[in-house]
Amino acid sequence: MKAFLFPGQGSQLKGMGGNLFARYPHITESANSIMGYDMVLLCLKDPERLLNKTQYTQPALFLVNTLMYLERIEKESRPDCVLGHSLGEYTALFAAGAYSFETGFRIVKKRGELMSGMTNGTMAAVLGLDLEKTTQILQTHFDTLDIANYNSAEQIVIAGPKDDINRAQQIFTAEGARLYYPLNVSGAFHSRYMQSVARDFGAYLSAFIFSPLQLPVIANTTAGEYKDNVMDMLIQQITSQVRWYESISGLIHKGYREFCETGPGDVLTKMQQFIQMKPAGNNEKVAGAMITTRSPEPAEPGKDKRIFRDTVQRQERSDKVFVIKAEQLGDREFRKDYNLKYAYVTGAMVHGIASRELVIRMGRAGMIGYFGTGGMKRDEMESAIIDIQRQLRNGEAYGFNLLNGSRERDMVDLILRYKVRHVEVAAYMNVTQQLVRVRLTGLTRSMDGSVHSPVRIMVKLSRPEVAAAFLSPPPEQLIEKLLAENIITQEEATLGRLIPMADDICVEADSGGHTDQGAALALVPVIMRQRDEYMKNQGYSRRIRVGAAGGIGIPEAAAAAFIMGADFILTGSINQCTVEAGMSDAVKDMLQDINVQDTTYAPAGDLFEIGAKVQVLKRGVFFPARANMLYDLYRYHNSLDEIDEKTRNHIQKNFFKRSFEEIYKDVESYYSLGDLEKAVHNPKQKMAYIFRWYFGYSTRLAMKGDISCQTDFQIQTGPALGAFNQWVKGTPWESWRNRHVDEIALRIMKEAAEILSSKMNIYRNE
Repeated sequence: MKAFLFPGQGSQLKGMGGNLFARYPHITESANSIMGYDMVLLCLKDPERLLNKTQYTQPALFLVNTLMYLERIEKESRPDCVLGHSLGEYTALFAAGAYSFETGFRIVKKRGELMSGMTNGTMAAVLGLDLEKTTQILQTHFDTLDIANYNSAEQIVIAGPKDDINRAQQIFTAEGARLYYPLNVSGAFHSRYMQSVARDFGAYLSAFIFSPLQLPVIANTTAGEYKDNVMDMLIQQITSQVRWYESISGLIHKGYREFCETGPGDVLTKMQQFIQMKPAGNNEKVAGAMITTRSPEPAEPGKDKRIFRDTVQRQERSDKVFVIKAEQLGDREFRKDYNLKYAYVTGAMVHGIASRELVIRMGRAGMIGYFGTGGMKRDEMESAIIDIQRQLRNGEAYGFNLLNGSRERDMVDLILRYKVRHVEVAAYMNVTQQLVRVRLTGLTRSMDGSVHSPVRIMVKLSRPEVAAAFLSPPPEQLIEKLLAENIITQEEATLGRLIPMADDICVEADSGGHTDQGAALALVPVIMRQRDEYMKNQGYSRRIRVGAAGGIGIPEAAAAAFIMGADFILTGSINQCTVEAGMSDAVKDMLQDINVQDTTYAPAGDLFEIGAKVQVLKRGVFFPARANMLYDLYRYHNSLDEIDEKTRNHIQKNFFKRSFEEIYKDVESYYSLGDLEKAVHNPKQKMAYIFRWYFGYSTRLAMKGDISCQTDFQIQTGPALGAFNQWVKGTPWESWRNRHVDEIALRIMKEAAEILSSKMNIYRNE
């Protein structure tokens, strides 16, 4: 069974409603006429900053909630039950047929006007204490304060005089509250202090006639169904507690499995995820209860959402065939946060191989691609940002990657300047000051008390010790340094200590490019358990999602990742051999024919001295053998002079096609004076700089597609592309000229869903 949930005051945001006003002009015109104000302008632009004023907030939310409900029922079946949080209850009653839109809008307008006149009180959210403890504190210390909202097992809102609300913070914190957050409201809503409003509101309601309800509506006041006593219940709601926790728990116990938040924002979804994990009453009755716009966050380790919770358990056990859709794979909250239709990501590939065209095409298809900034200059990165933002102007997702290196600061400057929302962080072994800067800048507190970050960070990693750094809050010494340099504010520093460095972790197993040669079946579960441990110990309010990358090039691999519990998947190698990729045609011609055994490992040019590896193409090229030879020479010799003359000549003639002296002149124009100073005093470092030149040279050859030097191409790729080539053999996709990145992604997701559906039905019948 399915319930629609309608949010209340606090969910409003500028831009809400979008194109719905034009889709339902008769309703919009009615609202404008009754309000005497342009509601479209208010919701979309809010030029006079009225949207957060109660007398405007309430009618605006009622309008947008209604429009979103009407749109929803055009696309899916009507709910079995409706309920709303405080103001949201008025949309629930409209959905149940209690009154027309015009009547509901007039009632809400009056409610907002009356409530806005109450200026002698306020409210505060208390997190981390249960109802019994909260009640005990109020009875002992504050008989002037009331419980206004009972939102979840450990999320309660209190209301009363401002001075008492402010004084209560110290007491609640001392008694163990995880968070005490005063709300930005003008009155002590849902408390005894609203009695005068209730009287005036009752007098106003007496002029209306309410129709019999056509759907069950759960009342805030009783946590039970309305009994056609609409006027009485609405009057009581003004002064009574919102019993949301009991309302949702009751529906779960009755067998409701879908809870659809229908309105702007995600406040009710966040509450739902905690209620689902710890409902009031009989816990064992709620296994498998789901919400359809957000996924539940685990309240404790081991309860992270899996593909079966997301798609299978919500179906009743019957003779029906299980059908899993591509849109259901992965984590709902991940899709919602990134505004995606599918939990599918294309990773960044250096030098713009993950190109503008690739990112734009993915965004328009309801997925997200990250632009590859590695090796690019600042003006090139800035141009890409401007172009992608110009072409993706309707909320489509896109992102840019941030690499640990000399241009890290430039990219952070651009991310903040152009308000880039999504950032893929890669090649970091430790958290840097610039990473903390981009993480903390712009942090604010949301109405529900959670921390809002304008930049969402996804980190690609393959080591538990690196995961630990990104699962932790930013290092204190870096926060203090940024504070001392006036780069961040005190509020940003305070809020930054409450959140992890990353919103999402992409576990990168044996992939193309930089790799630790990790095995996905071992690595992904280890990082997931590590995530659960940090979630429990740190008490984060938002669940850190864990995705999988490396070796994913066919539907079976994608299905395996989702079965392991991946919240999303990320592909790389297969996208390099598409029309949109910023790689030369010559390289694409080579890549479209490789098999799974045609890759190997070579030293990484950027981490040459420490022996880090990249996975590269070995078929048809000499680069891997030559690169490994250079690294061995570096390991066993302290200078170029120690290498025998025959080998030196062979390298200069056949590898470099230039002398060491000529190459070092290029090196001098690339490295800083400090770096060159090291080479002057350390012949081994000079040798390293000269050998590293070959890695940049081999990459440039591949990017240009200079086939006269094809044997020296450095082409970073993994076996996933070989598997993909075998999958599409004999189809139009055998040629890369017919491969488009979004079409590949959609086919992988859809066939992965079919595989999972088939397997579930087989297991079910055994």
